Amino acid sequence: MTLPLLLAAASVEAHAAAPGVVEKFGLDWHYVAIQAFSFLIVLAVLYKFGIKPTIATMEERAVKIGAGLKYAEEMQAKLAAAQQESAAIVKKSQIEASRVVDEARKTAKDYVDKQTQEASARASDILAKAQQSIELEHKKMLADARTEIARLVVVTTERVLAKKLTDSDRASYNEAATRELTSV
Repeated sequence: MTLPLLLAAASVEAHAAAPGVVEKFGLDWHYVAIQAFSFLIVLAVLYKFGIKPTIATMEERAVKIGAGLKYAEEMQAKLAAAQQESAAIVKKSQIEASRVVDEARKTAKDYVDKQTQEASARASDILAKAQQSIELEHKKMLADARTEIARLVVVTTERVLAKKLTDSDRASYNEAATRELTSV
């Protein structure tokens, strides 16, 4: 127990005998005050020309960033509204397009039906005209054949009778034959 007391007493004596911090480093209060004053001047100049403008720039940028974020939020809301509006327009356009397509299909079907009916009517008309033309050609051919046959009969009869009949008999036979053939 005496040892700690002894050590403490030696330490106090050594501390009292040792020079202080001021004497040990050779500090002079006059120079320390001038250094402190110089430091305060440098600090004031740095604050006025370095720190204060930097803080103002940072605050200005913070305001711009805040305004940009607010603008971005507004634009995002407008974008969402525009997307909803465009989706509604697209849906409306799809409905309108399907209506137009359906209407076009109906119109095309009606047109095809109408053209088919017209073509059928034209074909019927052409067929009827062809049948009438055939009938007329048939009648004409029969009439031509009758005329030719009558002429041949007259010529043949004339040749047969030319040798045995007189001119007056031939004329009366020719007239009778002509009347008979024209009545047929």
